[in-house]
Amino acid sequence: MANGEKNGWTPFRHSKEDARKVHEVPDTAQTRSPAYRLAYVDEDFMMRRELRAVRIGLELMKPEFSFVEHGIKSTVVLFGGARIPEPGKEPRAAKTPEQKKNLENASRYYDEARKFSRLCSQYSASTGHHEFVIITGGGPGVMEAGNRGAADVGAPSIGLNIVLPHEQAPNPYVTPDLCFDFHYFAMRKMHFLMRAKVIAIFPGGFGTLDEFFESLTLIQTGRMKRVPILMFGREFWQNVINLDYLAEQGTISPDDAKLVNYVESADEGWSIIRQFYQLV
Repeated sequence: MANGEKNGWTPFRHSKEDARKVHEVPDTAQTRSPAYRLAYVDEDFMMRRELRAVRIGLELMKPEFSFVEHGIKSTVVLFGGARIPEPGKEPRAAKTPEQKKNLENASRYYDEARKFSRLCSQYSASTGHHEFVIITGGGPGVMEAGNRGAADVGAPSIGLNIVLPHEQAPNPYVTPDLCFDFHYFAMRKMHFLMRAKVIAIFPGGFGTLDEFFESLTLIQTGRMKRVPILMFGREFWQNVINLDYLAEQGTISPDDAKLVNYVESADEGWSIIRQFYQLV
């Protein structure tokens, strides 16, 4: 198929053709000048602060095109701590003996996240992997468990990595064609929620809390339809966040505390989803 015909015929030259053509021009002072570069392949130009809005738009569009091409209609979002190890593995993030002990105890959530992901992915298979596709931050810990659970049953899963100051790489269980890297947290957060039918929150730190409260605020304010919010580990979360106290103080409505469901197991979480969406 000729260039331009995939999405409808056009008589104009394709941008890729011109991007290749520039390498064939004579080598002169003029053609070596940065000013002569095509704007859309000029990295220095694209990185200008004034073009931040363009880059933000590109980070919205690139994954979106891929999700549409893969036919992904809805997702199950897994948020949770990157520091939670697989059972039997050393909690490398621990800085004190107490942290080591607590992270080792929290490793059970790795197994529950993996099992939960398997349950969602098994149902997703009945939809041709168009619905209830697992999406995580693509990193280690609970995120790895989520992608791994999907891989266990041969299902695709999404990973939304982000560039951080410390070295990191996506976990090996993310489907390669659905593994993305972001510069802008805002665009990454949008992609987490744009297709979300379920939000599963496992024990975690600041990042998990940030994602939880943003999701909860969107639902509370009616900016997002209500979807099941599953909080894995009642004891952990009720020690970290006291929603009942906020309701007592009048800073949230009494019914706002009911937007979340505390669960202890993957089976319990999946049961709530099935009931909410009346799945067979």
